[in-house]
Amino acid sequence: MDNDIFFEELKEEYLDKILQIYTHYVLNTTATFHTQAPTRDQMRQIVFLNNKRYKTFAILANKQINGYVLTTQYKNREAYDTTAEVSIYLQPEAVGRGIGSQALAFIEDYAKKQDIHVLLAVICGQNEASIKLFSKNGYFKCAHYKEVGKKFGQILDSVSYQKIIG
Repeated sequence: MDNDIFFEELKEEYLDKILQIYTHYVLNTTATFHTQAPTRDQMRQIVFLNNKRYKTFAILANKQINGYVLTTQYKNREAYDTTAEVSIYLQPEAVGRGIGSQALAFIEDYAKKQDIHVLLAVICGQNEASIKLFSKNGYFKCAHYKEVGKKFGQILDSVSYQKIIG
């Protein structure tokens, strides 16, 4: 586990590295249901949010960007204002070093300060690493959507995990 992990609100100068990390998952995995790599401008829209309650943070270790973690609005309906979606993307070589768990602890603390009561993680049903990460950090499976995605010629399920944090 890296002890020198810290989190910094995403800056414009980090965008290219964040895009590179996300593009890896788009082109090589089913961790995201995007099937084509986003442009730099599209990535900017994904990670720079127009609501101060929801933010993206760079995950830094040894002064290098190792990934990013963000919360986004769950649904644009007032009754959902205390629920947010959480996502984490790490550089492949950063996986398995405890960084994901540290990122979850950080973003949960941030979300609590934004009066978020519930965090949801929407995960590809075959993404065992993410399911394990969220499960070991107190998230429980609350939904299973069968055959809702198609990528790399595979029909994919989507599962949702939630944690009540507030």
